[in-house]
Amino acid sequence: MRTRNRLFGAALALLAATPLTAEDPHDGKAKTPPDDSAVATRQVVYKTVGDVELRLHVFEPADREAGKPLPAIVFFFGGGWVGGSPKQFYPHCQYLAGRGMVAMAAEYRVRSRHGTTPFECVADGKSAVRWIRASAKKLGVDPERIAAGGGSAGGHVAASTGTIEGHDEPGEDTTVSSVPDALVLFNPVIDTTEKGYGASKVAGRETEISPAHHVRKGIPPTIIFHGTADKTVPFENVERFTRLMKEAGNECTLVPFEGQGHGFFNYGRKNGAFRDTVRAADRFLAKHGFLSGEPTL
Repeated sequence: MRTRNRLFGAALALLAATPLTAEDPHDGKAKTPPDDSAVATRQVVYKTVGDVELRLHVFEPADREAGKPLPAIVFFFGGGWVGGSPKQFYPHCQYLAGRGMVAMAAEYRVRSRHGTTPFECVADGKSAVRWIRASAKKLGVDPERIAAGGGSAGGHVAASTGTIEGHDEPGEDTTVSSVPDALVLFNPVIDTTEKGYGASKVAGRETEISPAHHVRKGIPPTIIFHGTADKTVPFENVERFTRLMKEAGNECTLVPFEGQGHGFFNYGRKNGAFRDTVRAADRFLAKHGFLSGEPTL
């Protein structure tokens, strides 16, 4: 209980630093809030497997300065490694592009469309980060400021890019790192054993791609947003992961949302959590040199 109280205290301090008003024009300019009508600037293929092309849905700042490399972030959608759509993170991408990042929502293979398992999902996530870094000049991004994020199973994919060694797509240039420089996770699957989620989908290999079982020193700084009433991914999982990260000497900030269930953070939930989590993610990214100034949402 003491640990839980400390977590709530830290979360309240973080959110208190993030004004909860609907309008927050720090620089005096009108801001366009993110919405579900957002449209990607363009789409680029980052990986081809057989006849399957996987794309990044790219959002870029409207007024980006030519020749100046920008920080980047790639998001992975949720859906139990079975389904889902990159559009889940379009509002996040729209907002962060407005803050000066190249923000991307990634496609990756899922069971309903490609007959795959979570292992292929992890391989695709690593491919996406690796491709962004290898293509940094073409994309106009800084190869040393690439973040990865995602929700639920997509949070697992993102977390795996920062924690799981191996499981790379055969034939890729592994001299290019697939490890992001920061992680932004929303109710992520972080333990794939019976204590967490998805054990039946990785039967016999339960700890192989379980981030909680691969914590070591050197994992990128991480922020996690999670509902305490999540019945899909137990809150205990992220509490344990956070503790293990800190014990290993890594930075990991857990922001609990009291009474919230799975998917609480999504745009359009009408509970204010979308704005709260995006503002806190903004401050986290600013702390690590991806952004400057105050959140504009």
